[in-house]
Amino acid sequence: MPEFTILPPLSLYIHLPWCVKKCPYCDFNSHTFESGLPETQYVEALITDLEFQLPSIWGRRIVSVFIGGGTPSLFSAESINKIMTTIRSHLNCLPNMEVTMEANPGTVEQNKFNGFYEAGINRLSIGVQSFDDQKLKSLGRIHNADEALNAVEVARKAGFENINLDLMFALPGQTLEQAKSDLRQAIELSPQHISWYQLTIEPNTFFYSHPPVTPEDDDIWEMQQKGQQLLADAGYLQYEISAYAQKNSQINRQCAHNLNYWQFGDYLALGAGAHGKVSRADTGEISRYWQVRKPADYMQASAGNKSSGGENLLTDQIIFEFMLNALRLKQGFDISTFELNTGLSASLISSKCEQAIKVGLLQKRPAGYQATAQGYLFLNDLINIFS
Repeated sequence: MPEFTILPPLSLYIHLPWCVKKCPYCDFNSHTFESGLPETQYVEALITDLEFQLPSIWGRRIVSVFIGGGTPSLFSAESINKIMTTIRSHLNCLPNMEVTMEANPGTVEQNKFNGFYEAGINRLSIGVQSFDDQKLKSLGRIHNADEALNAVEVARKAGFENINLDLMFALPGQTLEQAKSDLRQAIELSPQHISWYQLTIEPNTFFYSHPPVTPEDDDIWEMQQKGQQLLADAGYLQYEISAYAQKNSQINRQCAHNLNYWQFGDYLALGAGAHGKVSRADTGEISRYWQVRKPADYMQASAGNKSSGGENLLTDQIIFEFMLNALRLKQGFDISTFELNTGLSASLISSKCEQAIKVGLLQKRPAGYQATAQGYLFLNDLINIFS
């Protein structure tokens, strides 16, 4: 059973689940709306949810906030401000903590973005996906390339100095040159961070039942290799499978919130369908929980409890989930991080680490372990050693 002397870092995730249109590749808990957004009711539900969860994390410091969706930028600046004001009044927040909000280029307004910045959002994640109008149409996006470019300009005018661009490759009918063109355009905008990831066809999506024609595996591999080289040449450091941050000796542009996920930190979950994880020093339990999925049900749930399920993780689950996340990082993990964030002794993983080293998928470094180049290519094989 875990034993905690110091609890892991704690983040906060807030889910705003509505979109103008459901993208055919999206398997997130997102919903379209026919009439106006029920902003007031939903924000009140978030606040009562937070108040209910406070005893489980009382006194702990929040190190980052991430407002995801859905399309959070559909909400008014006033609603975002109310959420952020409540967070600061109820929680012990790290000074100058990273506060990220996702935004869709099709929902950009200068005054609204000004309001988001004034509310305390200091990192914007813009879902560009492509700068090719034809590809955007095939992805079911509501914006075009010009609107994507405009979104970055509007964000900077609002005062944002920490911007992530989400970009995808291996799109339907995409060639290598088109994928490289998308990346070059993103790099030209000089965002502080680029999330560049392969389109995958997930169950329970329109693309799953109506699969598009995507590039062959060899072409996808070449896109990945050439794209990573483009990013490296432009000064973007790959620190996770699909995450690239500008190299800067003064400012760390890696996403603090996602790093906490990948290092098996704790996170509160607010909003319909959100998932959370909380450790307890008194019992040694690590609990995972999830919220009511449908927005209407979430808003109608009692003020006392909006969770629809949860479980306490067993030791084997803890080890596997730690490895599942931490080995995504190029630098791997420190032994001290494993012991701090799991409450377990590193002796529990030593034999399997040695097994992974023997087959060339893992390597020891002074403070811990990281995947070898081969291990990073065959990450599933590496992680499965710890299952």
